[in-house]
Amino acid sequence: MSVIIQTENLHHRYMDEEEDSLKGVDLSIEKGSFVAILGHNGSGKSTLAKHFNGILTPTEGKVWINGMDTSDDEKLLAIRQTVGMVFQNPDNQIVANVVEDDVAFAPENLGVPSEEIRRRVDSALKQVGMYEYRMHAPHLLSGGQKQRVAIAGVIAMEPEVIVLDEPTAMLDPKGRKEVVSTVSRLCREKGITVVLITHHMNECVDADRLVVMSGGRIIADDTPAKVFSQVALMESEGLTVPATTQVLNTLNQQGYEFPLEALTVEQCAAAIAANLNA
Repeated sequence: MSVIIQTENLHHRYMDEEEDSLKGVDLSIEKGSFVAILGHNGSGKSTLAKHFNGILTPTEGKVWINGMDTSDDEKLLAIRQTVGMVFQNPDNQIVANVVEDDVAFAPENLGVPSEEIRRRVDSALKQVGMYEYRMHAPHLLSGGQKQRVAIAGVIAMEPEVIVLDEPTAMLDPKGRKEVVSTVSRLCREKGITVVLITHHMNECVDADRLVVMSGGRIIADDTPAKVFSQVALMESEGLTVPATTQVLNTLNQQGYEFPLEALTVEQCAAAIAANLNA
């Protein structure tokens, strides 16, 4: 697969800070992949996300989106049409009193013809499972439903990449599950590149790749199974690992040799059964 997002020696320092929030980040993200970026508040993950569609530009280093330099003002519109952003609070992204009007807002501002807007709106709402709510008032929806409408609004712009900056931070467990399931399906079925910024470990399990950030640097970058198997590293950063990994790690401390890459309950049970039957 070809690379759609590339950073090289990326540094960023906010004007009122003495220290860089990003400290030499090198990262490549391939088209059609689902990448989760995990880290505590202050790790730099949200600052990194804002570089992916030109909200922020590098203090030092480079960011390319589909070969376009984010520091080139003439490329900014094309970059933002390539990368759509979804933020923490869906209420800040919902601008209309009817769901379908809200989803139509961005395409209308891009000058998309009316018939094409109709097609995009219907398609986007169906993709996030909100088509039946198209005539509803957004403020009457649940948090998870509002966030799915916000995602539909981004999909209607037909970006190649969707970056979600802690989109579940304000949601309950049911809403978090709805949103993560939606973006995972968009990646798998529609080939949209998804970058999910989160501090919830469970949201990373289905990603193709897990990047862990700390202090403005990348400290781990591999499949979720391989990253979570580094239990000592995760614990040193105050990050949790899946319960299945924790169970197997505890058993290994008692003399067993279970593979820590078993993330799901089924994989964990199979690993234990295989060991007991050996």
